[in-house]
Amino acid sequence: MVNSLPGEMIDQVWFIINNDLQGVFPLAKTLTFKLVNDNNRVRYNYYENESLVASFDTPFPYSSEIPEDVWAYDDGESQLILLPAESMQ
Repeated sequence: MVNSLPGEMIDQVWFIINNDLQGVFPLAKTLTFKLVNDNNRVRYNYYENESLVASFDTPFPYSSEIPEDVWAYDDGESQLILLPAESMQ
């Protein structure tokens, strides 16, 4: 569940969208981020159509317990952070 992701890391997703992606890339309603280990720090890789578009380093320590994929959904009315497994429920 998305609550396995610390609040600061969820906030980072919205920060990246608002400050680094919006106005630079055309954004779909659902955005895909892969959280990867980069020298024991979390790197957010933004993917579009299964292609890596941009990477963002963070100060967050990496843990194998954080989810690998995170989706951000924004339809203009609702904004959600969810994991791919949650969309199947």
